[in-house]
Amino acid sequence: LFVADKYVSGFVLAANDLKTFAIIALILTALNFILKPILKLLLGPIIILTLGLGAILVNAVILKVLDFLSPALTIQGLVALLYATIIVSIINVLFHFLTRK
Repeated sequence: LFVADKYVSGFVLAANDLKTFAIIALILTALNFILKPILKLLLGPIIILTLGLGAILVNAVILKVLDFLSPALTIQGLVALLYATIIVSIINVLFHFLTRK
């Protein structure tokens, strides 16, 4: 989220302190844990037909829900949502790759 805030215009993360940033990260983690499996199940055929690119749609929905739930995050427009989703997805894949045993 920090990287998306720095490089995507229209993606505004107003987390001035570590506590606010940690709360937003905790909400995102909860959404990924609870909502992501449900969305993947519902959008499974789309994900399969698009050879995995439908997973970007899942991540975009999660970021939009995070935008709705957190007053410290503002995503202005679909282009900002798309770019932020791609950045967060790439960082998520890198994190999982680097932490895999």
